[in-house]
Amino acid sequence: MPQKRVSLRINGRDYTHEVEPRLLLVHYLRDMIGLTGTHIGCETSICGACTVMLNGEAIKSCTVLTVQADGGEVLTIEGLGRAEELHPLQEGFWECHGLQCGYCTPGMILAAYQLLLRHPDPTEEEIRRGLDGNLCRCTGYQHIVDAVQYAARKMRESK
Repeated sequence: MPQKRVSLRINGRDYTHEVEPRLLLVHYLRDMIGLTGTHIGCETSICGACTVMLNGEAIKSCTVLTVQADGGEVLTIEGLGRAEELHPLQEGFWECHGLQCGYCTPGMILAAYQLLLRHPDPTEEEIRRGLDGNLCRCTGYQHIVDAVQYAARKMRESK
């Protein structure tokens, strides 16, 4: 199959590769770039484990071809915070016990990130609606909602 050259800015760094036109963005991020924080769950867009930000929008990277993202800017969980300084959402998931096995966590955090960019002071209902499409099999969701509320408070206080 002929290759196509793509260029993306991922977590503030530029990448250019030759890829098969059918390569999904999730596989590009994991297999070619080595950013394994983006998880592969269902590969049908149901679970949300593969959620990343593409050009400022939360998307499910298992449904986007890498060639469709060409020229775009991608933010993954690895680019959101640093080990020495967690993003308030990452801190909130830690402090409020918003994770158990952690498989859904990167996608949940990036979906919540988009929500908080749009609604800095969301209600519990808005948080639940904003996370709709991201599934967790472990927590029962209340701790995740608490974590997003924690992060919203911290982000508002830091402004």
